Amino acid sequence: MENEEKRDRVKEAFKQKTWNEIRTNDSWAVFKIMSEFVEGYDRMAKIGPCVSIFGSARTKPGTKYYKLAEEIAYKLTQNDYGVITGGGPGIMEAGNKGAKKGHGVSVGLNIELPFEQHGNPYIDNDKLISFDYFFVRKVMFVKYAQGFIALPGGFGTLDELFEAITLIQTTKTGKFPIVLVGTDFWSGMLKWIKDVIEDQEHNISPGDLDLMILVDTADEAVAEINKFYNKHSLSPNF
Repeated sequence: MENEEKRDRVKEAFKQKTWNEIRTNDSWAVFKIMSEFVEGYDRMAKIGPCVSIFGSARTKPGTKYYKLAEEIAYKLTQNDYGVITGGGPGIMEAGNKGAKKGHGVSVGLNIELPFEQHGNPYIDNDKLISFDYFFVRKVMFVKYAQGFIALPGGFGTLDELFEAITLIQTTKTGKFPIVLVGTDFWSGMLKWIKDVIEDQEHNISPGDLDLMILVDTADEAVAEINKFYNKHSLSPNF
């Protein structure tokens, strides 16, 4: 029964609409988008200095990167940072679990999907916020985080990572540290960016790659966040 309901919701989402239906839906969507921004701004403005942790929803408990995300989040709380995640399972759950263990702020920005994601149990009761729109959710990730830590993930993780890099590169937001965890996972991507995007096609500027820092341990990841804020003031990005 549950699978049938999921299939019906997916079919409904792709059902052909008339132009009048599209216009009506778009008009109401504006109000929904506004309400998500208002709620997000109101609740996120109270959380204090936090670091966003990204990574795959498919990472299983007990695996290398799950344990690493949990350790990073715990150590962030011991350095007076809260933790923001996407609110779901996998790396996100590990991040919230580590923050909870460290008695720090544990925020979950959940996305409503027709299947797969649900809020994990380690988010503070008053800090789980659900969104229908990915782009609203991404604003909250960037606007209210003083740093990004990205562990191995899929398209969603890459989307969030490159959104952050683009905003810094184009000076649409203040500079903040972006830490990639896992040399085995990220080094191939970084080499391709260097060899093809920068050296071959000249589509980024020399030094743009320096916006990302590659590490392998929880201590290194947290140290990079601390090193940045030993030189820069801890203040909002926007």
